[in-house]
Amino acid sequence: MPVLAAHHIKKSFVERLLFEDVSFEINERDRVGLIGVNGCGKTTLFRILLGQEQADEGNIYKSKGMRVVAMAQSIEDTEQSVYDATLAAFAPLMELETAMEEVNAALEHAAESELAALIKRQQALRERYEEGGGLTYRSRTRAALLGLGFAEAELQKPLSMMSGGERNKAQLARVLLSGANLLLLDEPTNHLDIDAIAWLEEYLRGYAGACIVISHDRYFLDAVTNRTMEIKNTRFFLSEGNYTRHMELMADEQEAIRRKYVNTQKEIRRIERIIEQQRRWGQERNFITAASKQKQVDRLRETLVAPERETEGIHFRFHADDVGGNDVLIAQGLSKSYGTPVFQGVDLHVRKGERVFLLGPNGCGKTTLLRILMRQEQPDAGSFHFGAKVRPGYYEQHMTSLNDAWTALEEVREAYPRMSDTAIRTALAAFLFRGDDVQKKLGLLSGGERARVQLLKLMLSGANFLLLDEPTNHLDIASREALERALEEYDGTLCIVTHDRYLVDRLADRVLYLQKDGLEEYIGGYTEFVAERARRAMLRHAGVAMPENEELAAEATPKQNDYRAKKERQSALNRMAGEVRRAEERIAEAEAEIAALEAELALPNVASDYKKAGELAHAVEEKRAALELRYAEWETAQTRLEEMEKNAQ
Repeated sequence: MPVLAAHHIKKSFVERLLFEDVSFEINERDRVGLIGVNGCGKTTLFRILLGQEQADEGNIYKSKGMRVVAMAQSIEDTEQSVYDATLAAFAPLMELETAMEEVNAALEHAAESELAALIKRQQALRERYEEGGGLTYRSRTRAALLGLGFAEAELQKPLSMMSGGERNKAQLARVLLSGANLLLLDEPTNHLDIDAIAWLEEYLRGYAGACIVISHDRYFLDAVTNRTMEIKNTRFFLSEGNYTRHMELMADEQEAIRRKYVNTQKEIRRIERIIEQQRRWGQERNFITAASKQKQVDRLRETLVAPERETEGIHFRFHADDVGGNDVLIAQGLSKSYGTPVFQGVDLHVRKGERVFLLGPNGCGKTTLLRILMRQEQPDAGSFHFGAKVRPGYYEQHMTSLNDAWTALEEVREAYPRMSDTAIRTALAAFLFRGDDVQKKLGLLSGGERARVQLLKLMLSGANFLLLDEPTNHLDIASREALERALEEYDGTLCIVTHDRYLVDRLADRVLYLQKDGLEEYIGGYTEFVAERARRAMLRHAGVAMPENEELAAEATPKQNDYRAKKERQSALNRMAGEVRRAEERIAEAEAEIAALEAELALPNVASDYKKAGELAHAVEEKRAALELRYAEWETAQTRLEEMEKNAQ
């Protein structure tokens, strides 16, 4: 049974259309993912569903007794503890507690004639209290806060002393505990570590109501949702299934539309040639035939549906200018504390070409460790050094290195003064900064736009060892996928801190889990990490010593080596596929240049100018010679790719 329905919703701001003809129904236990690029109108749609904003057209229908709850935009600043502030979700139960206390107090001094009525009221209040979950709401509140990553000691800490991320987590707990029919969750995994995200997934799968989730976390969407809504190019799409299934269905649908569009266009051109022929013959019956055929063309044009254009995205690649030694980084005994210990005894050995991911709970010191390696902080103990010819490049999570008073153009110019403004503008255009966008102050840009500026600076660095701290934060799904492709094809070494499990599964050779007493190593991606971590926890729970013994270690080594070899082969394949794709792009550019020159050569005023025509003809010949070289490059790369694919089978 639908708890909410939207019919033909349209919304625009000034002259910019966000979306139109948005229609859907939400059923009682639906788990719906809402996706789309940054700025497409997802949050605006939430505000319309909440009644905080009016749609230009269309209607919202809610079932009787429907209660919709969402996280507020502003976060309260209160002296209440985290625990007490979260208990506000159960205000009706606390009011019942107060009422029961008043009845109990009245019973102590009541006259005999009042006893029966008071006892009856006491019983009624207790039944309502128990039915509403009064016996468990305090323990559920505590469990939710602990599940979202708060430590026991933090539950009594005043909310006013918490960071914005911690207050967001407390607010999320209150929303989850509200008992609403429909939860609207806008990026709920922000500020959560991997363990807390896993807890949230489990909680939402068992939630008694429905929820709509805006998220760029594809792993989370796949784990939680059973339906997907997408806003793309102002249009609205709805499919049954999680994110991955939605993308498969969309690809199939768009391919069918594309084939029909191409075939219909061919048919229109065929009929138009008949019309042209009939008109040339000029007889009365020919004009009648032409008119009939024209009606046929008009009907075909009315049914013609163009395939959905791809959302504009960033296009870039990382390239290492130098080839470093086999040992990229060696760290021994690193420790750090700020009054209380953060971590100690961190030993780390990163080899050339590895893709190492650093995971761990919030506050365990992952960012601090990267800052130490970039010499932005000093360790309390231990040492580290980079290998020969290693040039590290750093992507910092909070982007404090960007100067808010500068424009995007000035920021890149300051970092790379030898680049011309034309080259900088070309580079910025690849990251979707075009025209006047390059003159916007960085302080006025969104988080996603600032992230793109920082990625551009990193791309231009030519570093052969990238240390990335939460690089997918602030990026929409399309930008995340572009970053993943660039990292897959990168010919250097990676050390990445992230909560993006999709990224870990796609790229990781090795996962290092940071704890107070050092790093714990896992071979493989996120899936292997979860399975092995569960196995080790089971062994510890059973009192079995971890495999320091040689027998179990030897048993694990072939599997680890097999996995590493497989990942190395896949990485090499990805890089070679990138070379083939770039060769194809260079061929397309050369062919376009030749076509432009030949078009100019065909102009009447050029044809009559023998000198100009000769220069253009010579330029065409030079371009054709260059094109032959590019074809040779492509053929070499394609042959190598085919050989690698054959060997990998």
